[in-house]
Amino acid sequence: MDVEKTTKTFTKKKSSCHSNKIITCVFLLLLIPILVHLQASPFYFFSSPTATSRAFFNKWKGIALDASAGPSIPKNSDGLISKLRESVTFLPLKDLRFAETAMEGNTWFMSSLNDTHEANEAEYLYFPSQMSKGRLLCIKGRHATDGTKNSYALVWPEALPDSATLMKGLTFVSDTFYDYGNLWHGLTGMAPFVGWSMKNKCLNPTRWVLFHWGELRSKMGSWLQHLMQANFGDVKIEGFGGDGPYCFEKAVVMRHNEGSMGKERKLQVFDLLRCNARRFCGISPEGKGQETNERGEPIIRLTLLMRTGSRSFKNASAVTDIFARECAKVEGCTFKVAQSENLSFCDQVRVMTYTDVVASPHGAQLTNMLFMDRNSSVMEFFPKGWLELAGVGQYAHHWMADQSGMNHRGAWWDPLDKKECPFPQQDLDCFNFYKNGKVGHNETHFAEWARIVLDQVRISKMQIATRSPTNKPQPNSIACKC
Repeated sequence: MDVEKTTKTFTKKKSSCHSNKIITCVFLLLLIPILVHLQASPFYFFSSPTATSRAFFNKWKGIALDASAGPSIPKNSDGLISKLRESVTFLPLKDLRFAETAMEGNTWFMSSLNDTHEANEAEYLYFPSQMSKGRLLCIKGRHATDGTKNSYALVWPEALPDSATLMKGLTFVSDTFYDYGNLWHGLTGMAPFVGWSMKNKCLNPTRWVLFHWGELRSKMGSWLQHLMQANFGDVKIEGFGGDGPYCFEKAVVMRHNEGSMGKERKLQVFDLLRCNARRFCGISPEGKGQETNERGEPIIRLTLLMRTGSRSFKNASAVTDIFARECAKVEGCTFKVAQSENLSFCDQVRVMTYTDVVASPHGAQLTNMLFMDRNSSVMEFFPKGWLELAGVGQYAHHWMADQSGMNHRGAWWDPLDKKECPFPQQDLDCFNFYKNGKVGHNETHFAEWARIVLDQVRISKMQIATRSPTNKPQPNSIACKC
């Protein structure tokens, strides 16, 4: 009887042991494809960079080794890492499925990845992070004419592709629908990086990687590069020495320009950029707003900021005479004419630092309003056809004035008396016909408008002088001291 009981017990233990081995094998067979899937999928995310990822591997390595002593279990994780490396999947940087909604949602740039949204901030992607499950961003290809031939993938730090180059430090990756040459377009693309840096201990990038529609760009315009240099230090734009892949130790990706950045953050960003640009150019405007003439009247600096070519004034000398004459009627008003194309970056900063009212045709040169003190004034002029055909884009400098703390004092549109456009039924073609035209003038209107604006500025300056013995600019930033 005892022998029979012992035999049953032994058989039960043997059966139980056999069952455990089967369960362990099934578990391990299921585990490997799950890990491979996590590596290949760009949708699944979690935290902390290399340390977390390594702990993840060590954890599962320990479980596998403890679960069974069978010969099918590897002594280390090399085999698993090799499988993860081989499973890396690169996707097109530019996804043509979203060509019609290129700037909406996840955009057509890295379309499989979801942005991080934070109150008052531009949406962004950060690698490695909780969102990327500790994985790094890798980019392959350096095509400058076809973004679909460039690609990206998310990769575990321990399982970089065999031919990958690891780029140390923090990389700022930008994709813009516009360009990096135009002052306003470039600024709207770079401002989110300044905002992100302000919120993250004023971190500076080791390098920049620039894309336009997923196509690699090797430079930004001189004005924009000087502005970024003033804020971040040396600007290194990565051109990649080969097709890659190149993986980034840390990376911030912006693909919406200013996107959902709130007005408060924009004011802080522009304050910081203004202050750093002045410091970079050796300009100290302390007390500028309090300057008065010998009779105690506030000094009002009026600048007519000219441009050549498209959207310049048809009769620049007539416009100059009108504003010079009206300025001369206001005690304390000084008048200057500046040609934007003839000014270096620091010359532009200097001219606008000492400007209270800028009058200028619509164009990128008006982006220099950034360097005026808060509460300064802007007057803008348009060629014919813009009011009727240009759409909301013509209000770009209205928006910028509001976002940088300036007063946009209105605009004048050259009247479209009769349609000269040879495509009367096609608004877009008609706009292109008028787009780069020159700006006329209306002496009566210009004179009256200048009179009103100068009077408003004079009253404002006197009120400020009454309220405070010093008129310091708004705080630059609560985070990054200039």
